[in-house]
This record gives sequence, structure tokens and C-alpha cells, in this order.
Amino acid sequence: MRLALIGGGLLLAGAAAVLLGVLPADEALALGGRVWPVLLFAAAVTVVAELAARAGVFSAAAERLSRLGRGRGWLLWSLCALLALVVTVFFSIDTTAVLLTPVVVTLARHVRMDPMPFALVTVWLASTGSLLLPVSNLTNLLAQQALDPLSPLAFAARMAAPSVVAAIVPCAVVVLLHRRELLRRYEPAPVPTPADTVLLRVGALVLLLLLPVLLLPLPVWMPAVAAAAVLIAAFALRRPSALTPRLVPWSVLLFACGLFLAVEALHAAGLTELLAGVLPKGDGPAGLFGLAAAGMLGANALDNLAAYLALEPIGDSPLRLAALLIGVNAGAIITPWASLAVLLWHERLRAADVVFPWRRFVLHGLAVAPLTVAAATGALLLTG
Repeated sequence: MRLALIGGGLLLAGAAAVLLGVLPADEALALGGRVWPVLLFAAAVTVVAELAARAGVFSAAAERLSRLGRGRGWLLWSLCALLALVVTVFFSIDTTAVLLTPVVVTLARHVRMDPMPFALVTVWLASTGSLLLPVSNLTNLLAQQALDPLSPLAFAARMAAPSVVAAIVPCAVVVLLHRRELLRRYEPAPVPTPADTVLLRVGALVLLLLLPVLLLPLPVWMPAVAAAAVLIAAFALRRPSALTPRLVPWSVLLFACGLFLAVEALHAAGLTELLAGVLPKGDGPAGLFGLAAAGMLGANALDNLAAYLALEPIGDSPLRLAALLIGVNAGAIITPWASLAVLLWHERLRAADVVFPWRRFVLHGLAVAPLTVAAATGALLLTG
């Protein structure tokens, strides 16, 4: 509700800017034409992820990881980290935070291990792992459009080295912090029988087919909408009570619409020129590290999407735009409001009676975020 109120306020402010002539109406219409595919994809992929979770796909995958871990805590944790990375890359940062967090916490408890290393790597990889594909983060989809547009595979090729580094650094920190717990052995948890094997199989098949299709040079909203339609049809036949309007993230969509319009109005009022006069220019080390740092600071001061929208016009080359993505994605792990995913992750922890104070999260983030952003930007600089 709070997010919807903020989004509504931003939308009113943006509308006022249009009415007062600060933001020309044709520019507002052009903005709408740019962002509707992004928002439609976000809505559709959220429905897909929610219904797949209700079908038991993520729970079944996690429970089977306990068998593959062969009683070794470090191997089970590594497999969970890999699952979090795959879910983030293909189904976005929020899916990992919202749907996978309770799964890995429950799994850790089933095998009598401390859930914190599992929960921590999930939220960190939800942010730092969201660099590889356009669908991994809304900021990436916007950047893909700005890059005229790159195909998913070309985008992945450009972001491959920073993505690998940005995933390794937080994982290494978790291992360092929880090395004793991860060296423990455990008894594999029994795999529960799903309530509806038909829905489980349909959900798993839809996700498996969707993964490669998202790599094709198609508008990403098309396969996402098709996958959502298939799952909605399956649930309508097997479990219609699960189909509610709450499947669609209305608050997130309203917040995003308001944010897009408000930031565009600020650019029309001179924000671009102001930032351009402050930040270092060019594709050299100073320009890339400076823009990545600005993205990280902006994300943690405001929000990662707001920071991206504010700084996008300054990312006036492919390398600079990539550096900006590193800052606003991989760096958004310090403050609670740096991304919606962090807030949602903490809510899931509280619902599972896992205590992780914000002060501790911030202190960890202050160590991990700058290191991750610097290392990933260095990888970008080296690989070009």
C-alpha cells in the first residue's frame, strides 16, 4: 500500500509537470511508448513466477538439491546459490527475493542448518546476479532499449565478465562469514509429494521452455505473456481459487509508472545538464568507475530504478551504460530501500521468524557493495 501511495504521488507530480508545460506532452507520450513493454513483461513474468511457485516448482527443485548435496553443507549451499543465480538471471531480481527466500530458509531448517548463509546469498545474488540478461532487472530492459537495442545474447556477451565477478564476490564473503556452518554435514531432507503433480509438471515445463525463448531476439513481453496464459489456463482447470488479482504486482507497476514520469520531468527541467557537469566523462577508468560509483550511491540513497533513470542520459556510450548498470544493480545492497527486492526479502525473513537486523545488513552491505562494484567495473574495463 505504501509503495502504491508513493507511486500515485509521483504520477500526480509527473502529470502536473505535463500540464504546466515543464514536460512536453509529446515527450511524455514517447516515454509511454518506451516503457509499456517493460511493464508488461514485469507483470507477466511475476504471474509466471507466482503460479510456478504455487505449483511447487521452486520447492521441488530446492528439496532435490538436498539430495544432490550428499550431506555436505558447503555443496548444498553452493547449489542453492546457483539456483538463486539462475532464477535471478531468467526471472528477475524480485522473483528471487520473494519466492526463493522462503524456499531456501525452509530447506536449511529441514536439514538443521543455519538459514542465514542461505538467505544472505539469496538477497545478494538477487542484486549482484541481475547483470547478465535484459530480463534480469527492469534497469537492464531499459538499458537494452537505449543500446539500440541489443539482442539478449549480445547484451549477455557485453555483461558476461562483470556478471561473473559480481556473483563471485558476495559468494566469497558469505563463505568467509559462515565457513564453519558451511563445513557441517547434514541428513538429506525427504522430498515431499506435491499436492498436484499435473500442475507441478506443467509449471516446470513452462519454465524450462521459457528459459531458452528469453534468449531469442524477440520482444521479451511476448514469451512472458504466452507463458502466463498457459499457466493461468492450467490453474483455471486444476485450482481456480489460486487465480486472484493479487497475482499482478499492481503496487510495483504504479510505482514504476510514477517514477518514470517524475524522473522524465526532472530531466526536462535540467537534471541531465546538472549531472553531466558533475560526473567524469569518457570510457576511461575515471569515467567508468565514477559512473558506477554514482549509480551505487544513487541506488542506496533513493532506489536503484530511480538512480538508473536519473543517470541514464549520462551513460552516453555502451561502456558507460554498462558501468551504470553495475552500480545500480550490484551496488543496491546497502540500505533497505536500495531496491524493492531487499525490502521484500526482509519481509519474507520476518514471516519465517528469521531475525536479521537492518543494522547488520547495512554493515555487511558497506563492505560488500563497493568491493563488488569496483571488481565488476574493473572486469568491464579489462574486457571492454
